[in-house]
Amino acid sequence: MSSSEPISSEAHSAAQSLLDYIDVSPSPWHVVATTAAMLKANGFKCLRENEPWQFRKNGRYFAIRDGASLIAFILGNQAIPDAGFRMVGAHTDSPGLRIKPKAAQSNHGIAQLGVEVYGGPILATFTDRDLSLAGRVTVKNGNGFDTHLIKFDQSVVRLPNLAIHMNREVNDKGLLLNKQTGLPLIFGVAPNHETAYALFSAQIAQQLSIQVQDILTWDLNVYDIQKGNFWGVDQAFIANSQLDNLASCHAAMTALLDTREQDATAVCALFDHEEIGSESATGAGGSFMQDMIQRICSVTDTNEEGRLRAMANSFFISADMAHAFHPNHATAYEPCHHVTVNQGPVIKTNANQRYSTNADTAARFIQLCEKANVPYQQYAHRTDLGCGSTIGPIVASRLGVASVDVGNPMWAMHSVRESAGVEDHLSMIKVLKQHFQS
Repeated sequence: MSSSEPISSEAHSAAQSLLDYIDVSPSPWHVVATTAAMLKANGFKCLRENEPWQFRKNGRYFAIRDGASLIAFILGNQAIPDAGFRMVGAHTDSPGLRIKPKAAQSNHGIAQLGVEVYGGPILATFTDRDLSLAGRVTVKNGNGFDTHLIKFDQSVVRLPNLAIHMNREVNDKGLLLNKQTGLPLIFGVAPNHETAYALFSAQIAQQLSIQVQDILTWDLNVYDIQKGNFWGVDQAFIANSQLDNLASCHAAMTALLDTREQDATAVCALFDHEEIGSESATGAGGSFMQDMIQRICSVTDTNEEGRLRAMANSFFISADMAHAFHPNHATAYEPCHHVTVNQGPVIKTNANQRYSTNADTAARFIQLCEKANVPYQQYAHRTDLGCGSTIGPIVASRLGVASVDVGNPMWAMHSVRESAGVEDHLSMIKVLKQHFQS
């Protein structure tokens, strides 16, 4: 798309669908619940890992692990050893703040919640925002417990800045927040820790319509309640939280839902814990992907040799957002690798395998873009800056499969409020659909 062309209505519609997806998914558990609802509405059957599986021809299925990771697939027309798998992977988690297990405290009469930093967020962006809480809570049920999703729609916590009168150098040296003492969130007034706990637990109980004494534990995210929106000339850009990496999750799932009568088995995997290294039962470093591939092969009577043949005939796309060029900070970028918002998906390359791309897999993705009639860009990080990584090298090494790392360009990655291009989202959907049907 040239700079003079207006954003298409189709692209705006796809971007609005993404913003809606993010707005109802403020935690990894909500992401999976939202995605599962989309899949069920489109004829996918949920499989449980602790039950036997049976498939029908061209069947559409998905499985969930621990509420925060999901793998969906559509069986192809051809035999798995011959056609292999067309796989896309993304992640459900985003960097930010998590509430500690015994979080409520009183600090000089102010009720606060202790938090832990999850991943690598830009901490300063959490100040002076309308923040709230979302995640899951375990609740007593007879001799066991139930797990409930929870989401406070209204702002219930805040991290106020210190006035400039007491921090005169903030504009020259930047805002520095001690992770232990500078991040506890204000949520009320309480004379002591016991009162603070009672105040906080009462809010959870009221939200879930349960008794306080039935609350066992929780996993709670801090999130910004401001909804996603369009901005810029012709409303060509979007802003929201969690674009990294829910934009890739949404693009992958949208492409999968629109895939029909493909030869290879199409697989879409959404993993938790990418932002903290992926080494967990629900992360890409765990066994979830391998287990799913093995069970698909087993149920379709594909033996071990057939599975190995399938891997040799497969292709994995790791979809994670990319760094768009920022004109105010030009020196932060590698010359000749300035990727531009609304100019197409980005192929990400790193010689030290922080990304899984090589010349062959990059070429495969380029050809997919050409067939889908979408532009593409290429990115490499400055050599003197540390390069982030993705699930791409992890999945590629565990499965022994050809892999490429791609993503749409965005600004302010890991901020509580990120920005990206409207046209790019539709382009990514188109190329991932082309991949599933190739």
